[in-house]
Parts: sequence; C-alpha cells; structure tokens
Amino acid sequence: MAVTDDNLLGTFLRDRRTKLDPATFGFSLKRRRTAGLRREEVAQRANVSATWYTWLEQGRGGAPSADVLDRIARALMLTDIEREHLFLLGLGRPPEVRYHAAEGVTPRLQHVLDALELSPAFIKTPTWDVVAWNRAAAAVLTDYGTLPPDQRNILRLIFCDPRIRARQVDWESVARFVVAAFRADVARAGAAENVRAFVDELCGLSPEFAAMWRENDVVAYGEGTKHMHHPVAGLIALEFSAFIVDGRPDLGMVVYNPATPEDAEVVRSLIKARNSAS
Repeated sequence: MAVTDDNLLGTFLRDRRTKLDPATFGFSLKRRRTAGLRREEVAQRANVSATWYTWLEQGRGGAPSADVLDRIARALMLTDIEREHLFLLGLGRPPEVRYHAAEGVTPRLQHVLDALELSPAFIKTPTWDVVAWNRAAAAVLTDYGTLPPDQRNILRLIFCDPRIRARQVDWESVARFVVAAFRADVARAGAAENVRAFVDELCGLSPEFAAMWRENDVVAYGEGTKHMHHPVAGLIALEFSAFIVDGRPDLGMVVYNPATPEDAEVVRSLIKARNSAS
C-alpha cells in the first residue's frame, strides 16, 4: 500500500502551482485573485480531470498513479529533485530513474577536487566516463588530460590499455570488480540501453571483458584498498571511497587516500615532479 501524506502533498502542489507564471503557458492574466496557475489549468496541462486534481490538492483524491504524478510533474515544470519529492509524498517511494547524460562539472565541484592536494580524485558518470580530475589523480592514476574525451572511460582503460593493465597488482580481480560495479551503476542510473553499443564494442575488443560481462555479477563501489604499480614510484597502496555528488545523481566522486605515511610521501613526490615538469 502506498504511504501517502495528503496534507503535505496538497501543500506542495499548491506551492508549486502558485509559483508559475500563467502568461508563460498562454493563459489569460485577467480576473485572477491569486498568483500562479489555477487548479483547472494545471489539470489541463496534465491531462487529468480538474475535479480529481482539486481533490488531490485537498487530500481527497486517493493515491495517484506514477503516470499521473509524472504528468503533474511536467505540468508544474518540476525539477528532478522536486519530482522525486512529489513521488515520495504521493506514493511513498522515489520515481523510476531517468538517465541523463552528464554535461561536465561546475567550477565549484572542480574546486573541491583541486582542494584534495594529496588525494587523487576524479568524477565519473554512471557509464564510467571520467569527466573531471585533480592534479594528484593525473600524477598517480592516469593523466586523463592527455587522452581524447572518448577514451577517458575506466573500463576502456582497464581492458584496452596495456599501460593501465600493467599498473594493476592483480589485474583480473580489479577487472572483475570494475565490471560488476559498472553493471550496478548502469542499472541504478537506468542507462542499460545507453551503454549497449559500448558494451558490444568492448566485447569485441576484449574476450576477457565479454566473459566477465556474461557472468552478470554486481557489486557496490563503496570503499576499499587499491594496490598499484606506478611506473616511476613502484608499489603504492591507496584507500578509496566513492560518493554520489549531491544534486547530481548522474555523477560519482571517487577519492583515493594514501594508505600509509610512506605512501603519502610517494604521492607527494609524484605530484611535485609533475608540477615541476608542467
């Protein structure tokens, strides 16, 4: 049974309705006593009964369907977070995920990465394309800036770049983890259809990827420890944690911290060497 709080739902709907400009939607501004759209205008835009919509605002409409809530969300021009809130109030659950391709990061988010001076960190999409990184990541993990944008994909690097493969202490374990976490991220983001061509391409390029993909394993990225062979510094241990970027469910941040003081000194020296060379 849906968990519906009619009072909060009605208040939210009324609040969103009164914030809209009728002229924007071609409605007359004559004889209006209150700001925003009228109930019947929202109902018209959502293609629902005006009486039923009025009852919904008054807490008498019962639990609406997901389809109706989607239409109301579009009628009220709700943002993604407002749409999610509407579903939580109306049905007691968030809406099904709608995948949106990432469009890069804001300067503020890049500043967050840059503030992590000794912690390699990057931002990735649900399809595991790296869209932002800091100097530490370029020095320790991969210099993504030297790669074409369409090559900055973690799976493509793990399975198709011999240099990246050679850096993994236990390549097969890392590869299995990456494939399983990628599958989970894609499903969570509702992007299965969007990555079909990419998956087919990787299956053709790497029989190992094809075999691991057929296993249908899923894991959470979460946190753990990564051991890698750096071509200059040798063995490095890094503890990693993954985070969803608040307000940007299409993006995830992965932060690596040196596992020991000795690893921290190695990271520091690699960053210093890169800064001197640039």
